[in-house]
Amino acid sequence: MFDKYMLITRGFQNVTQNGQITGFQMKVRITYYRGVFLPLLTGFAVTVDGEEFKPEQMRFTVNDHTYTFEELGKAEKVHWNFGDPATLTVLKPGGLKPGIHQVEIVETVKPSYMPATGFTGHTKRKITLVA
Repeated sequence: MFDKYMLITRGFQNVTQNGQITGFQMKVRITYYRGVFLPLLTGFAVTVDGEEFKPEQMRFTVNDHTYTFEELGKAEKVHWNFGDPATLTVLKPGGLKPGIHQVEIVETVKPSYMPATGFTGHTKRKITLVA
C-alpha cells in the first residue's frame, strides 16, 4: 500500500562498535495503513546487491529499543506507529562499501483478520551509502 515510502534513503550507513564496522543500517517505515504492535510484525527479508540476509542477522529498533526478530513476538505492548521511522540493522562484519547499492526489502505484517500470508510490503531501490 505504502511500499514506495518504506525505505528512507537518509540513514543508510555502516555501524561501528569498538572501532570495528559490524554491519549496516537503514531507516524503514511500516507499509501497512496503520501502526501495529510488534508481535504482528513477522519480519523483514533484506537483500543488498543480490546478497540475502537471514533474520538472525537483523535487529529492529523502534521507540529507542532494539529487538531481535524473536523478541518482537514478546513485545506485546510496544507499538510501531504509522509514519514513524524504525531502524533496521543488519549484522555483517565489515559492513558495505561506500557507494550505490541495490536494496530490496520485504516487510510482513500479520493482523488477525488477514489470511495466512498476512500483509506484505515490498520495495527495491538504489541508495547510496556514504563513508
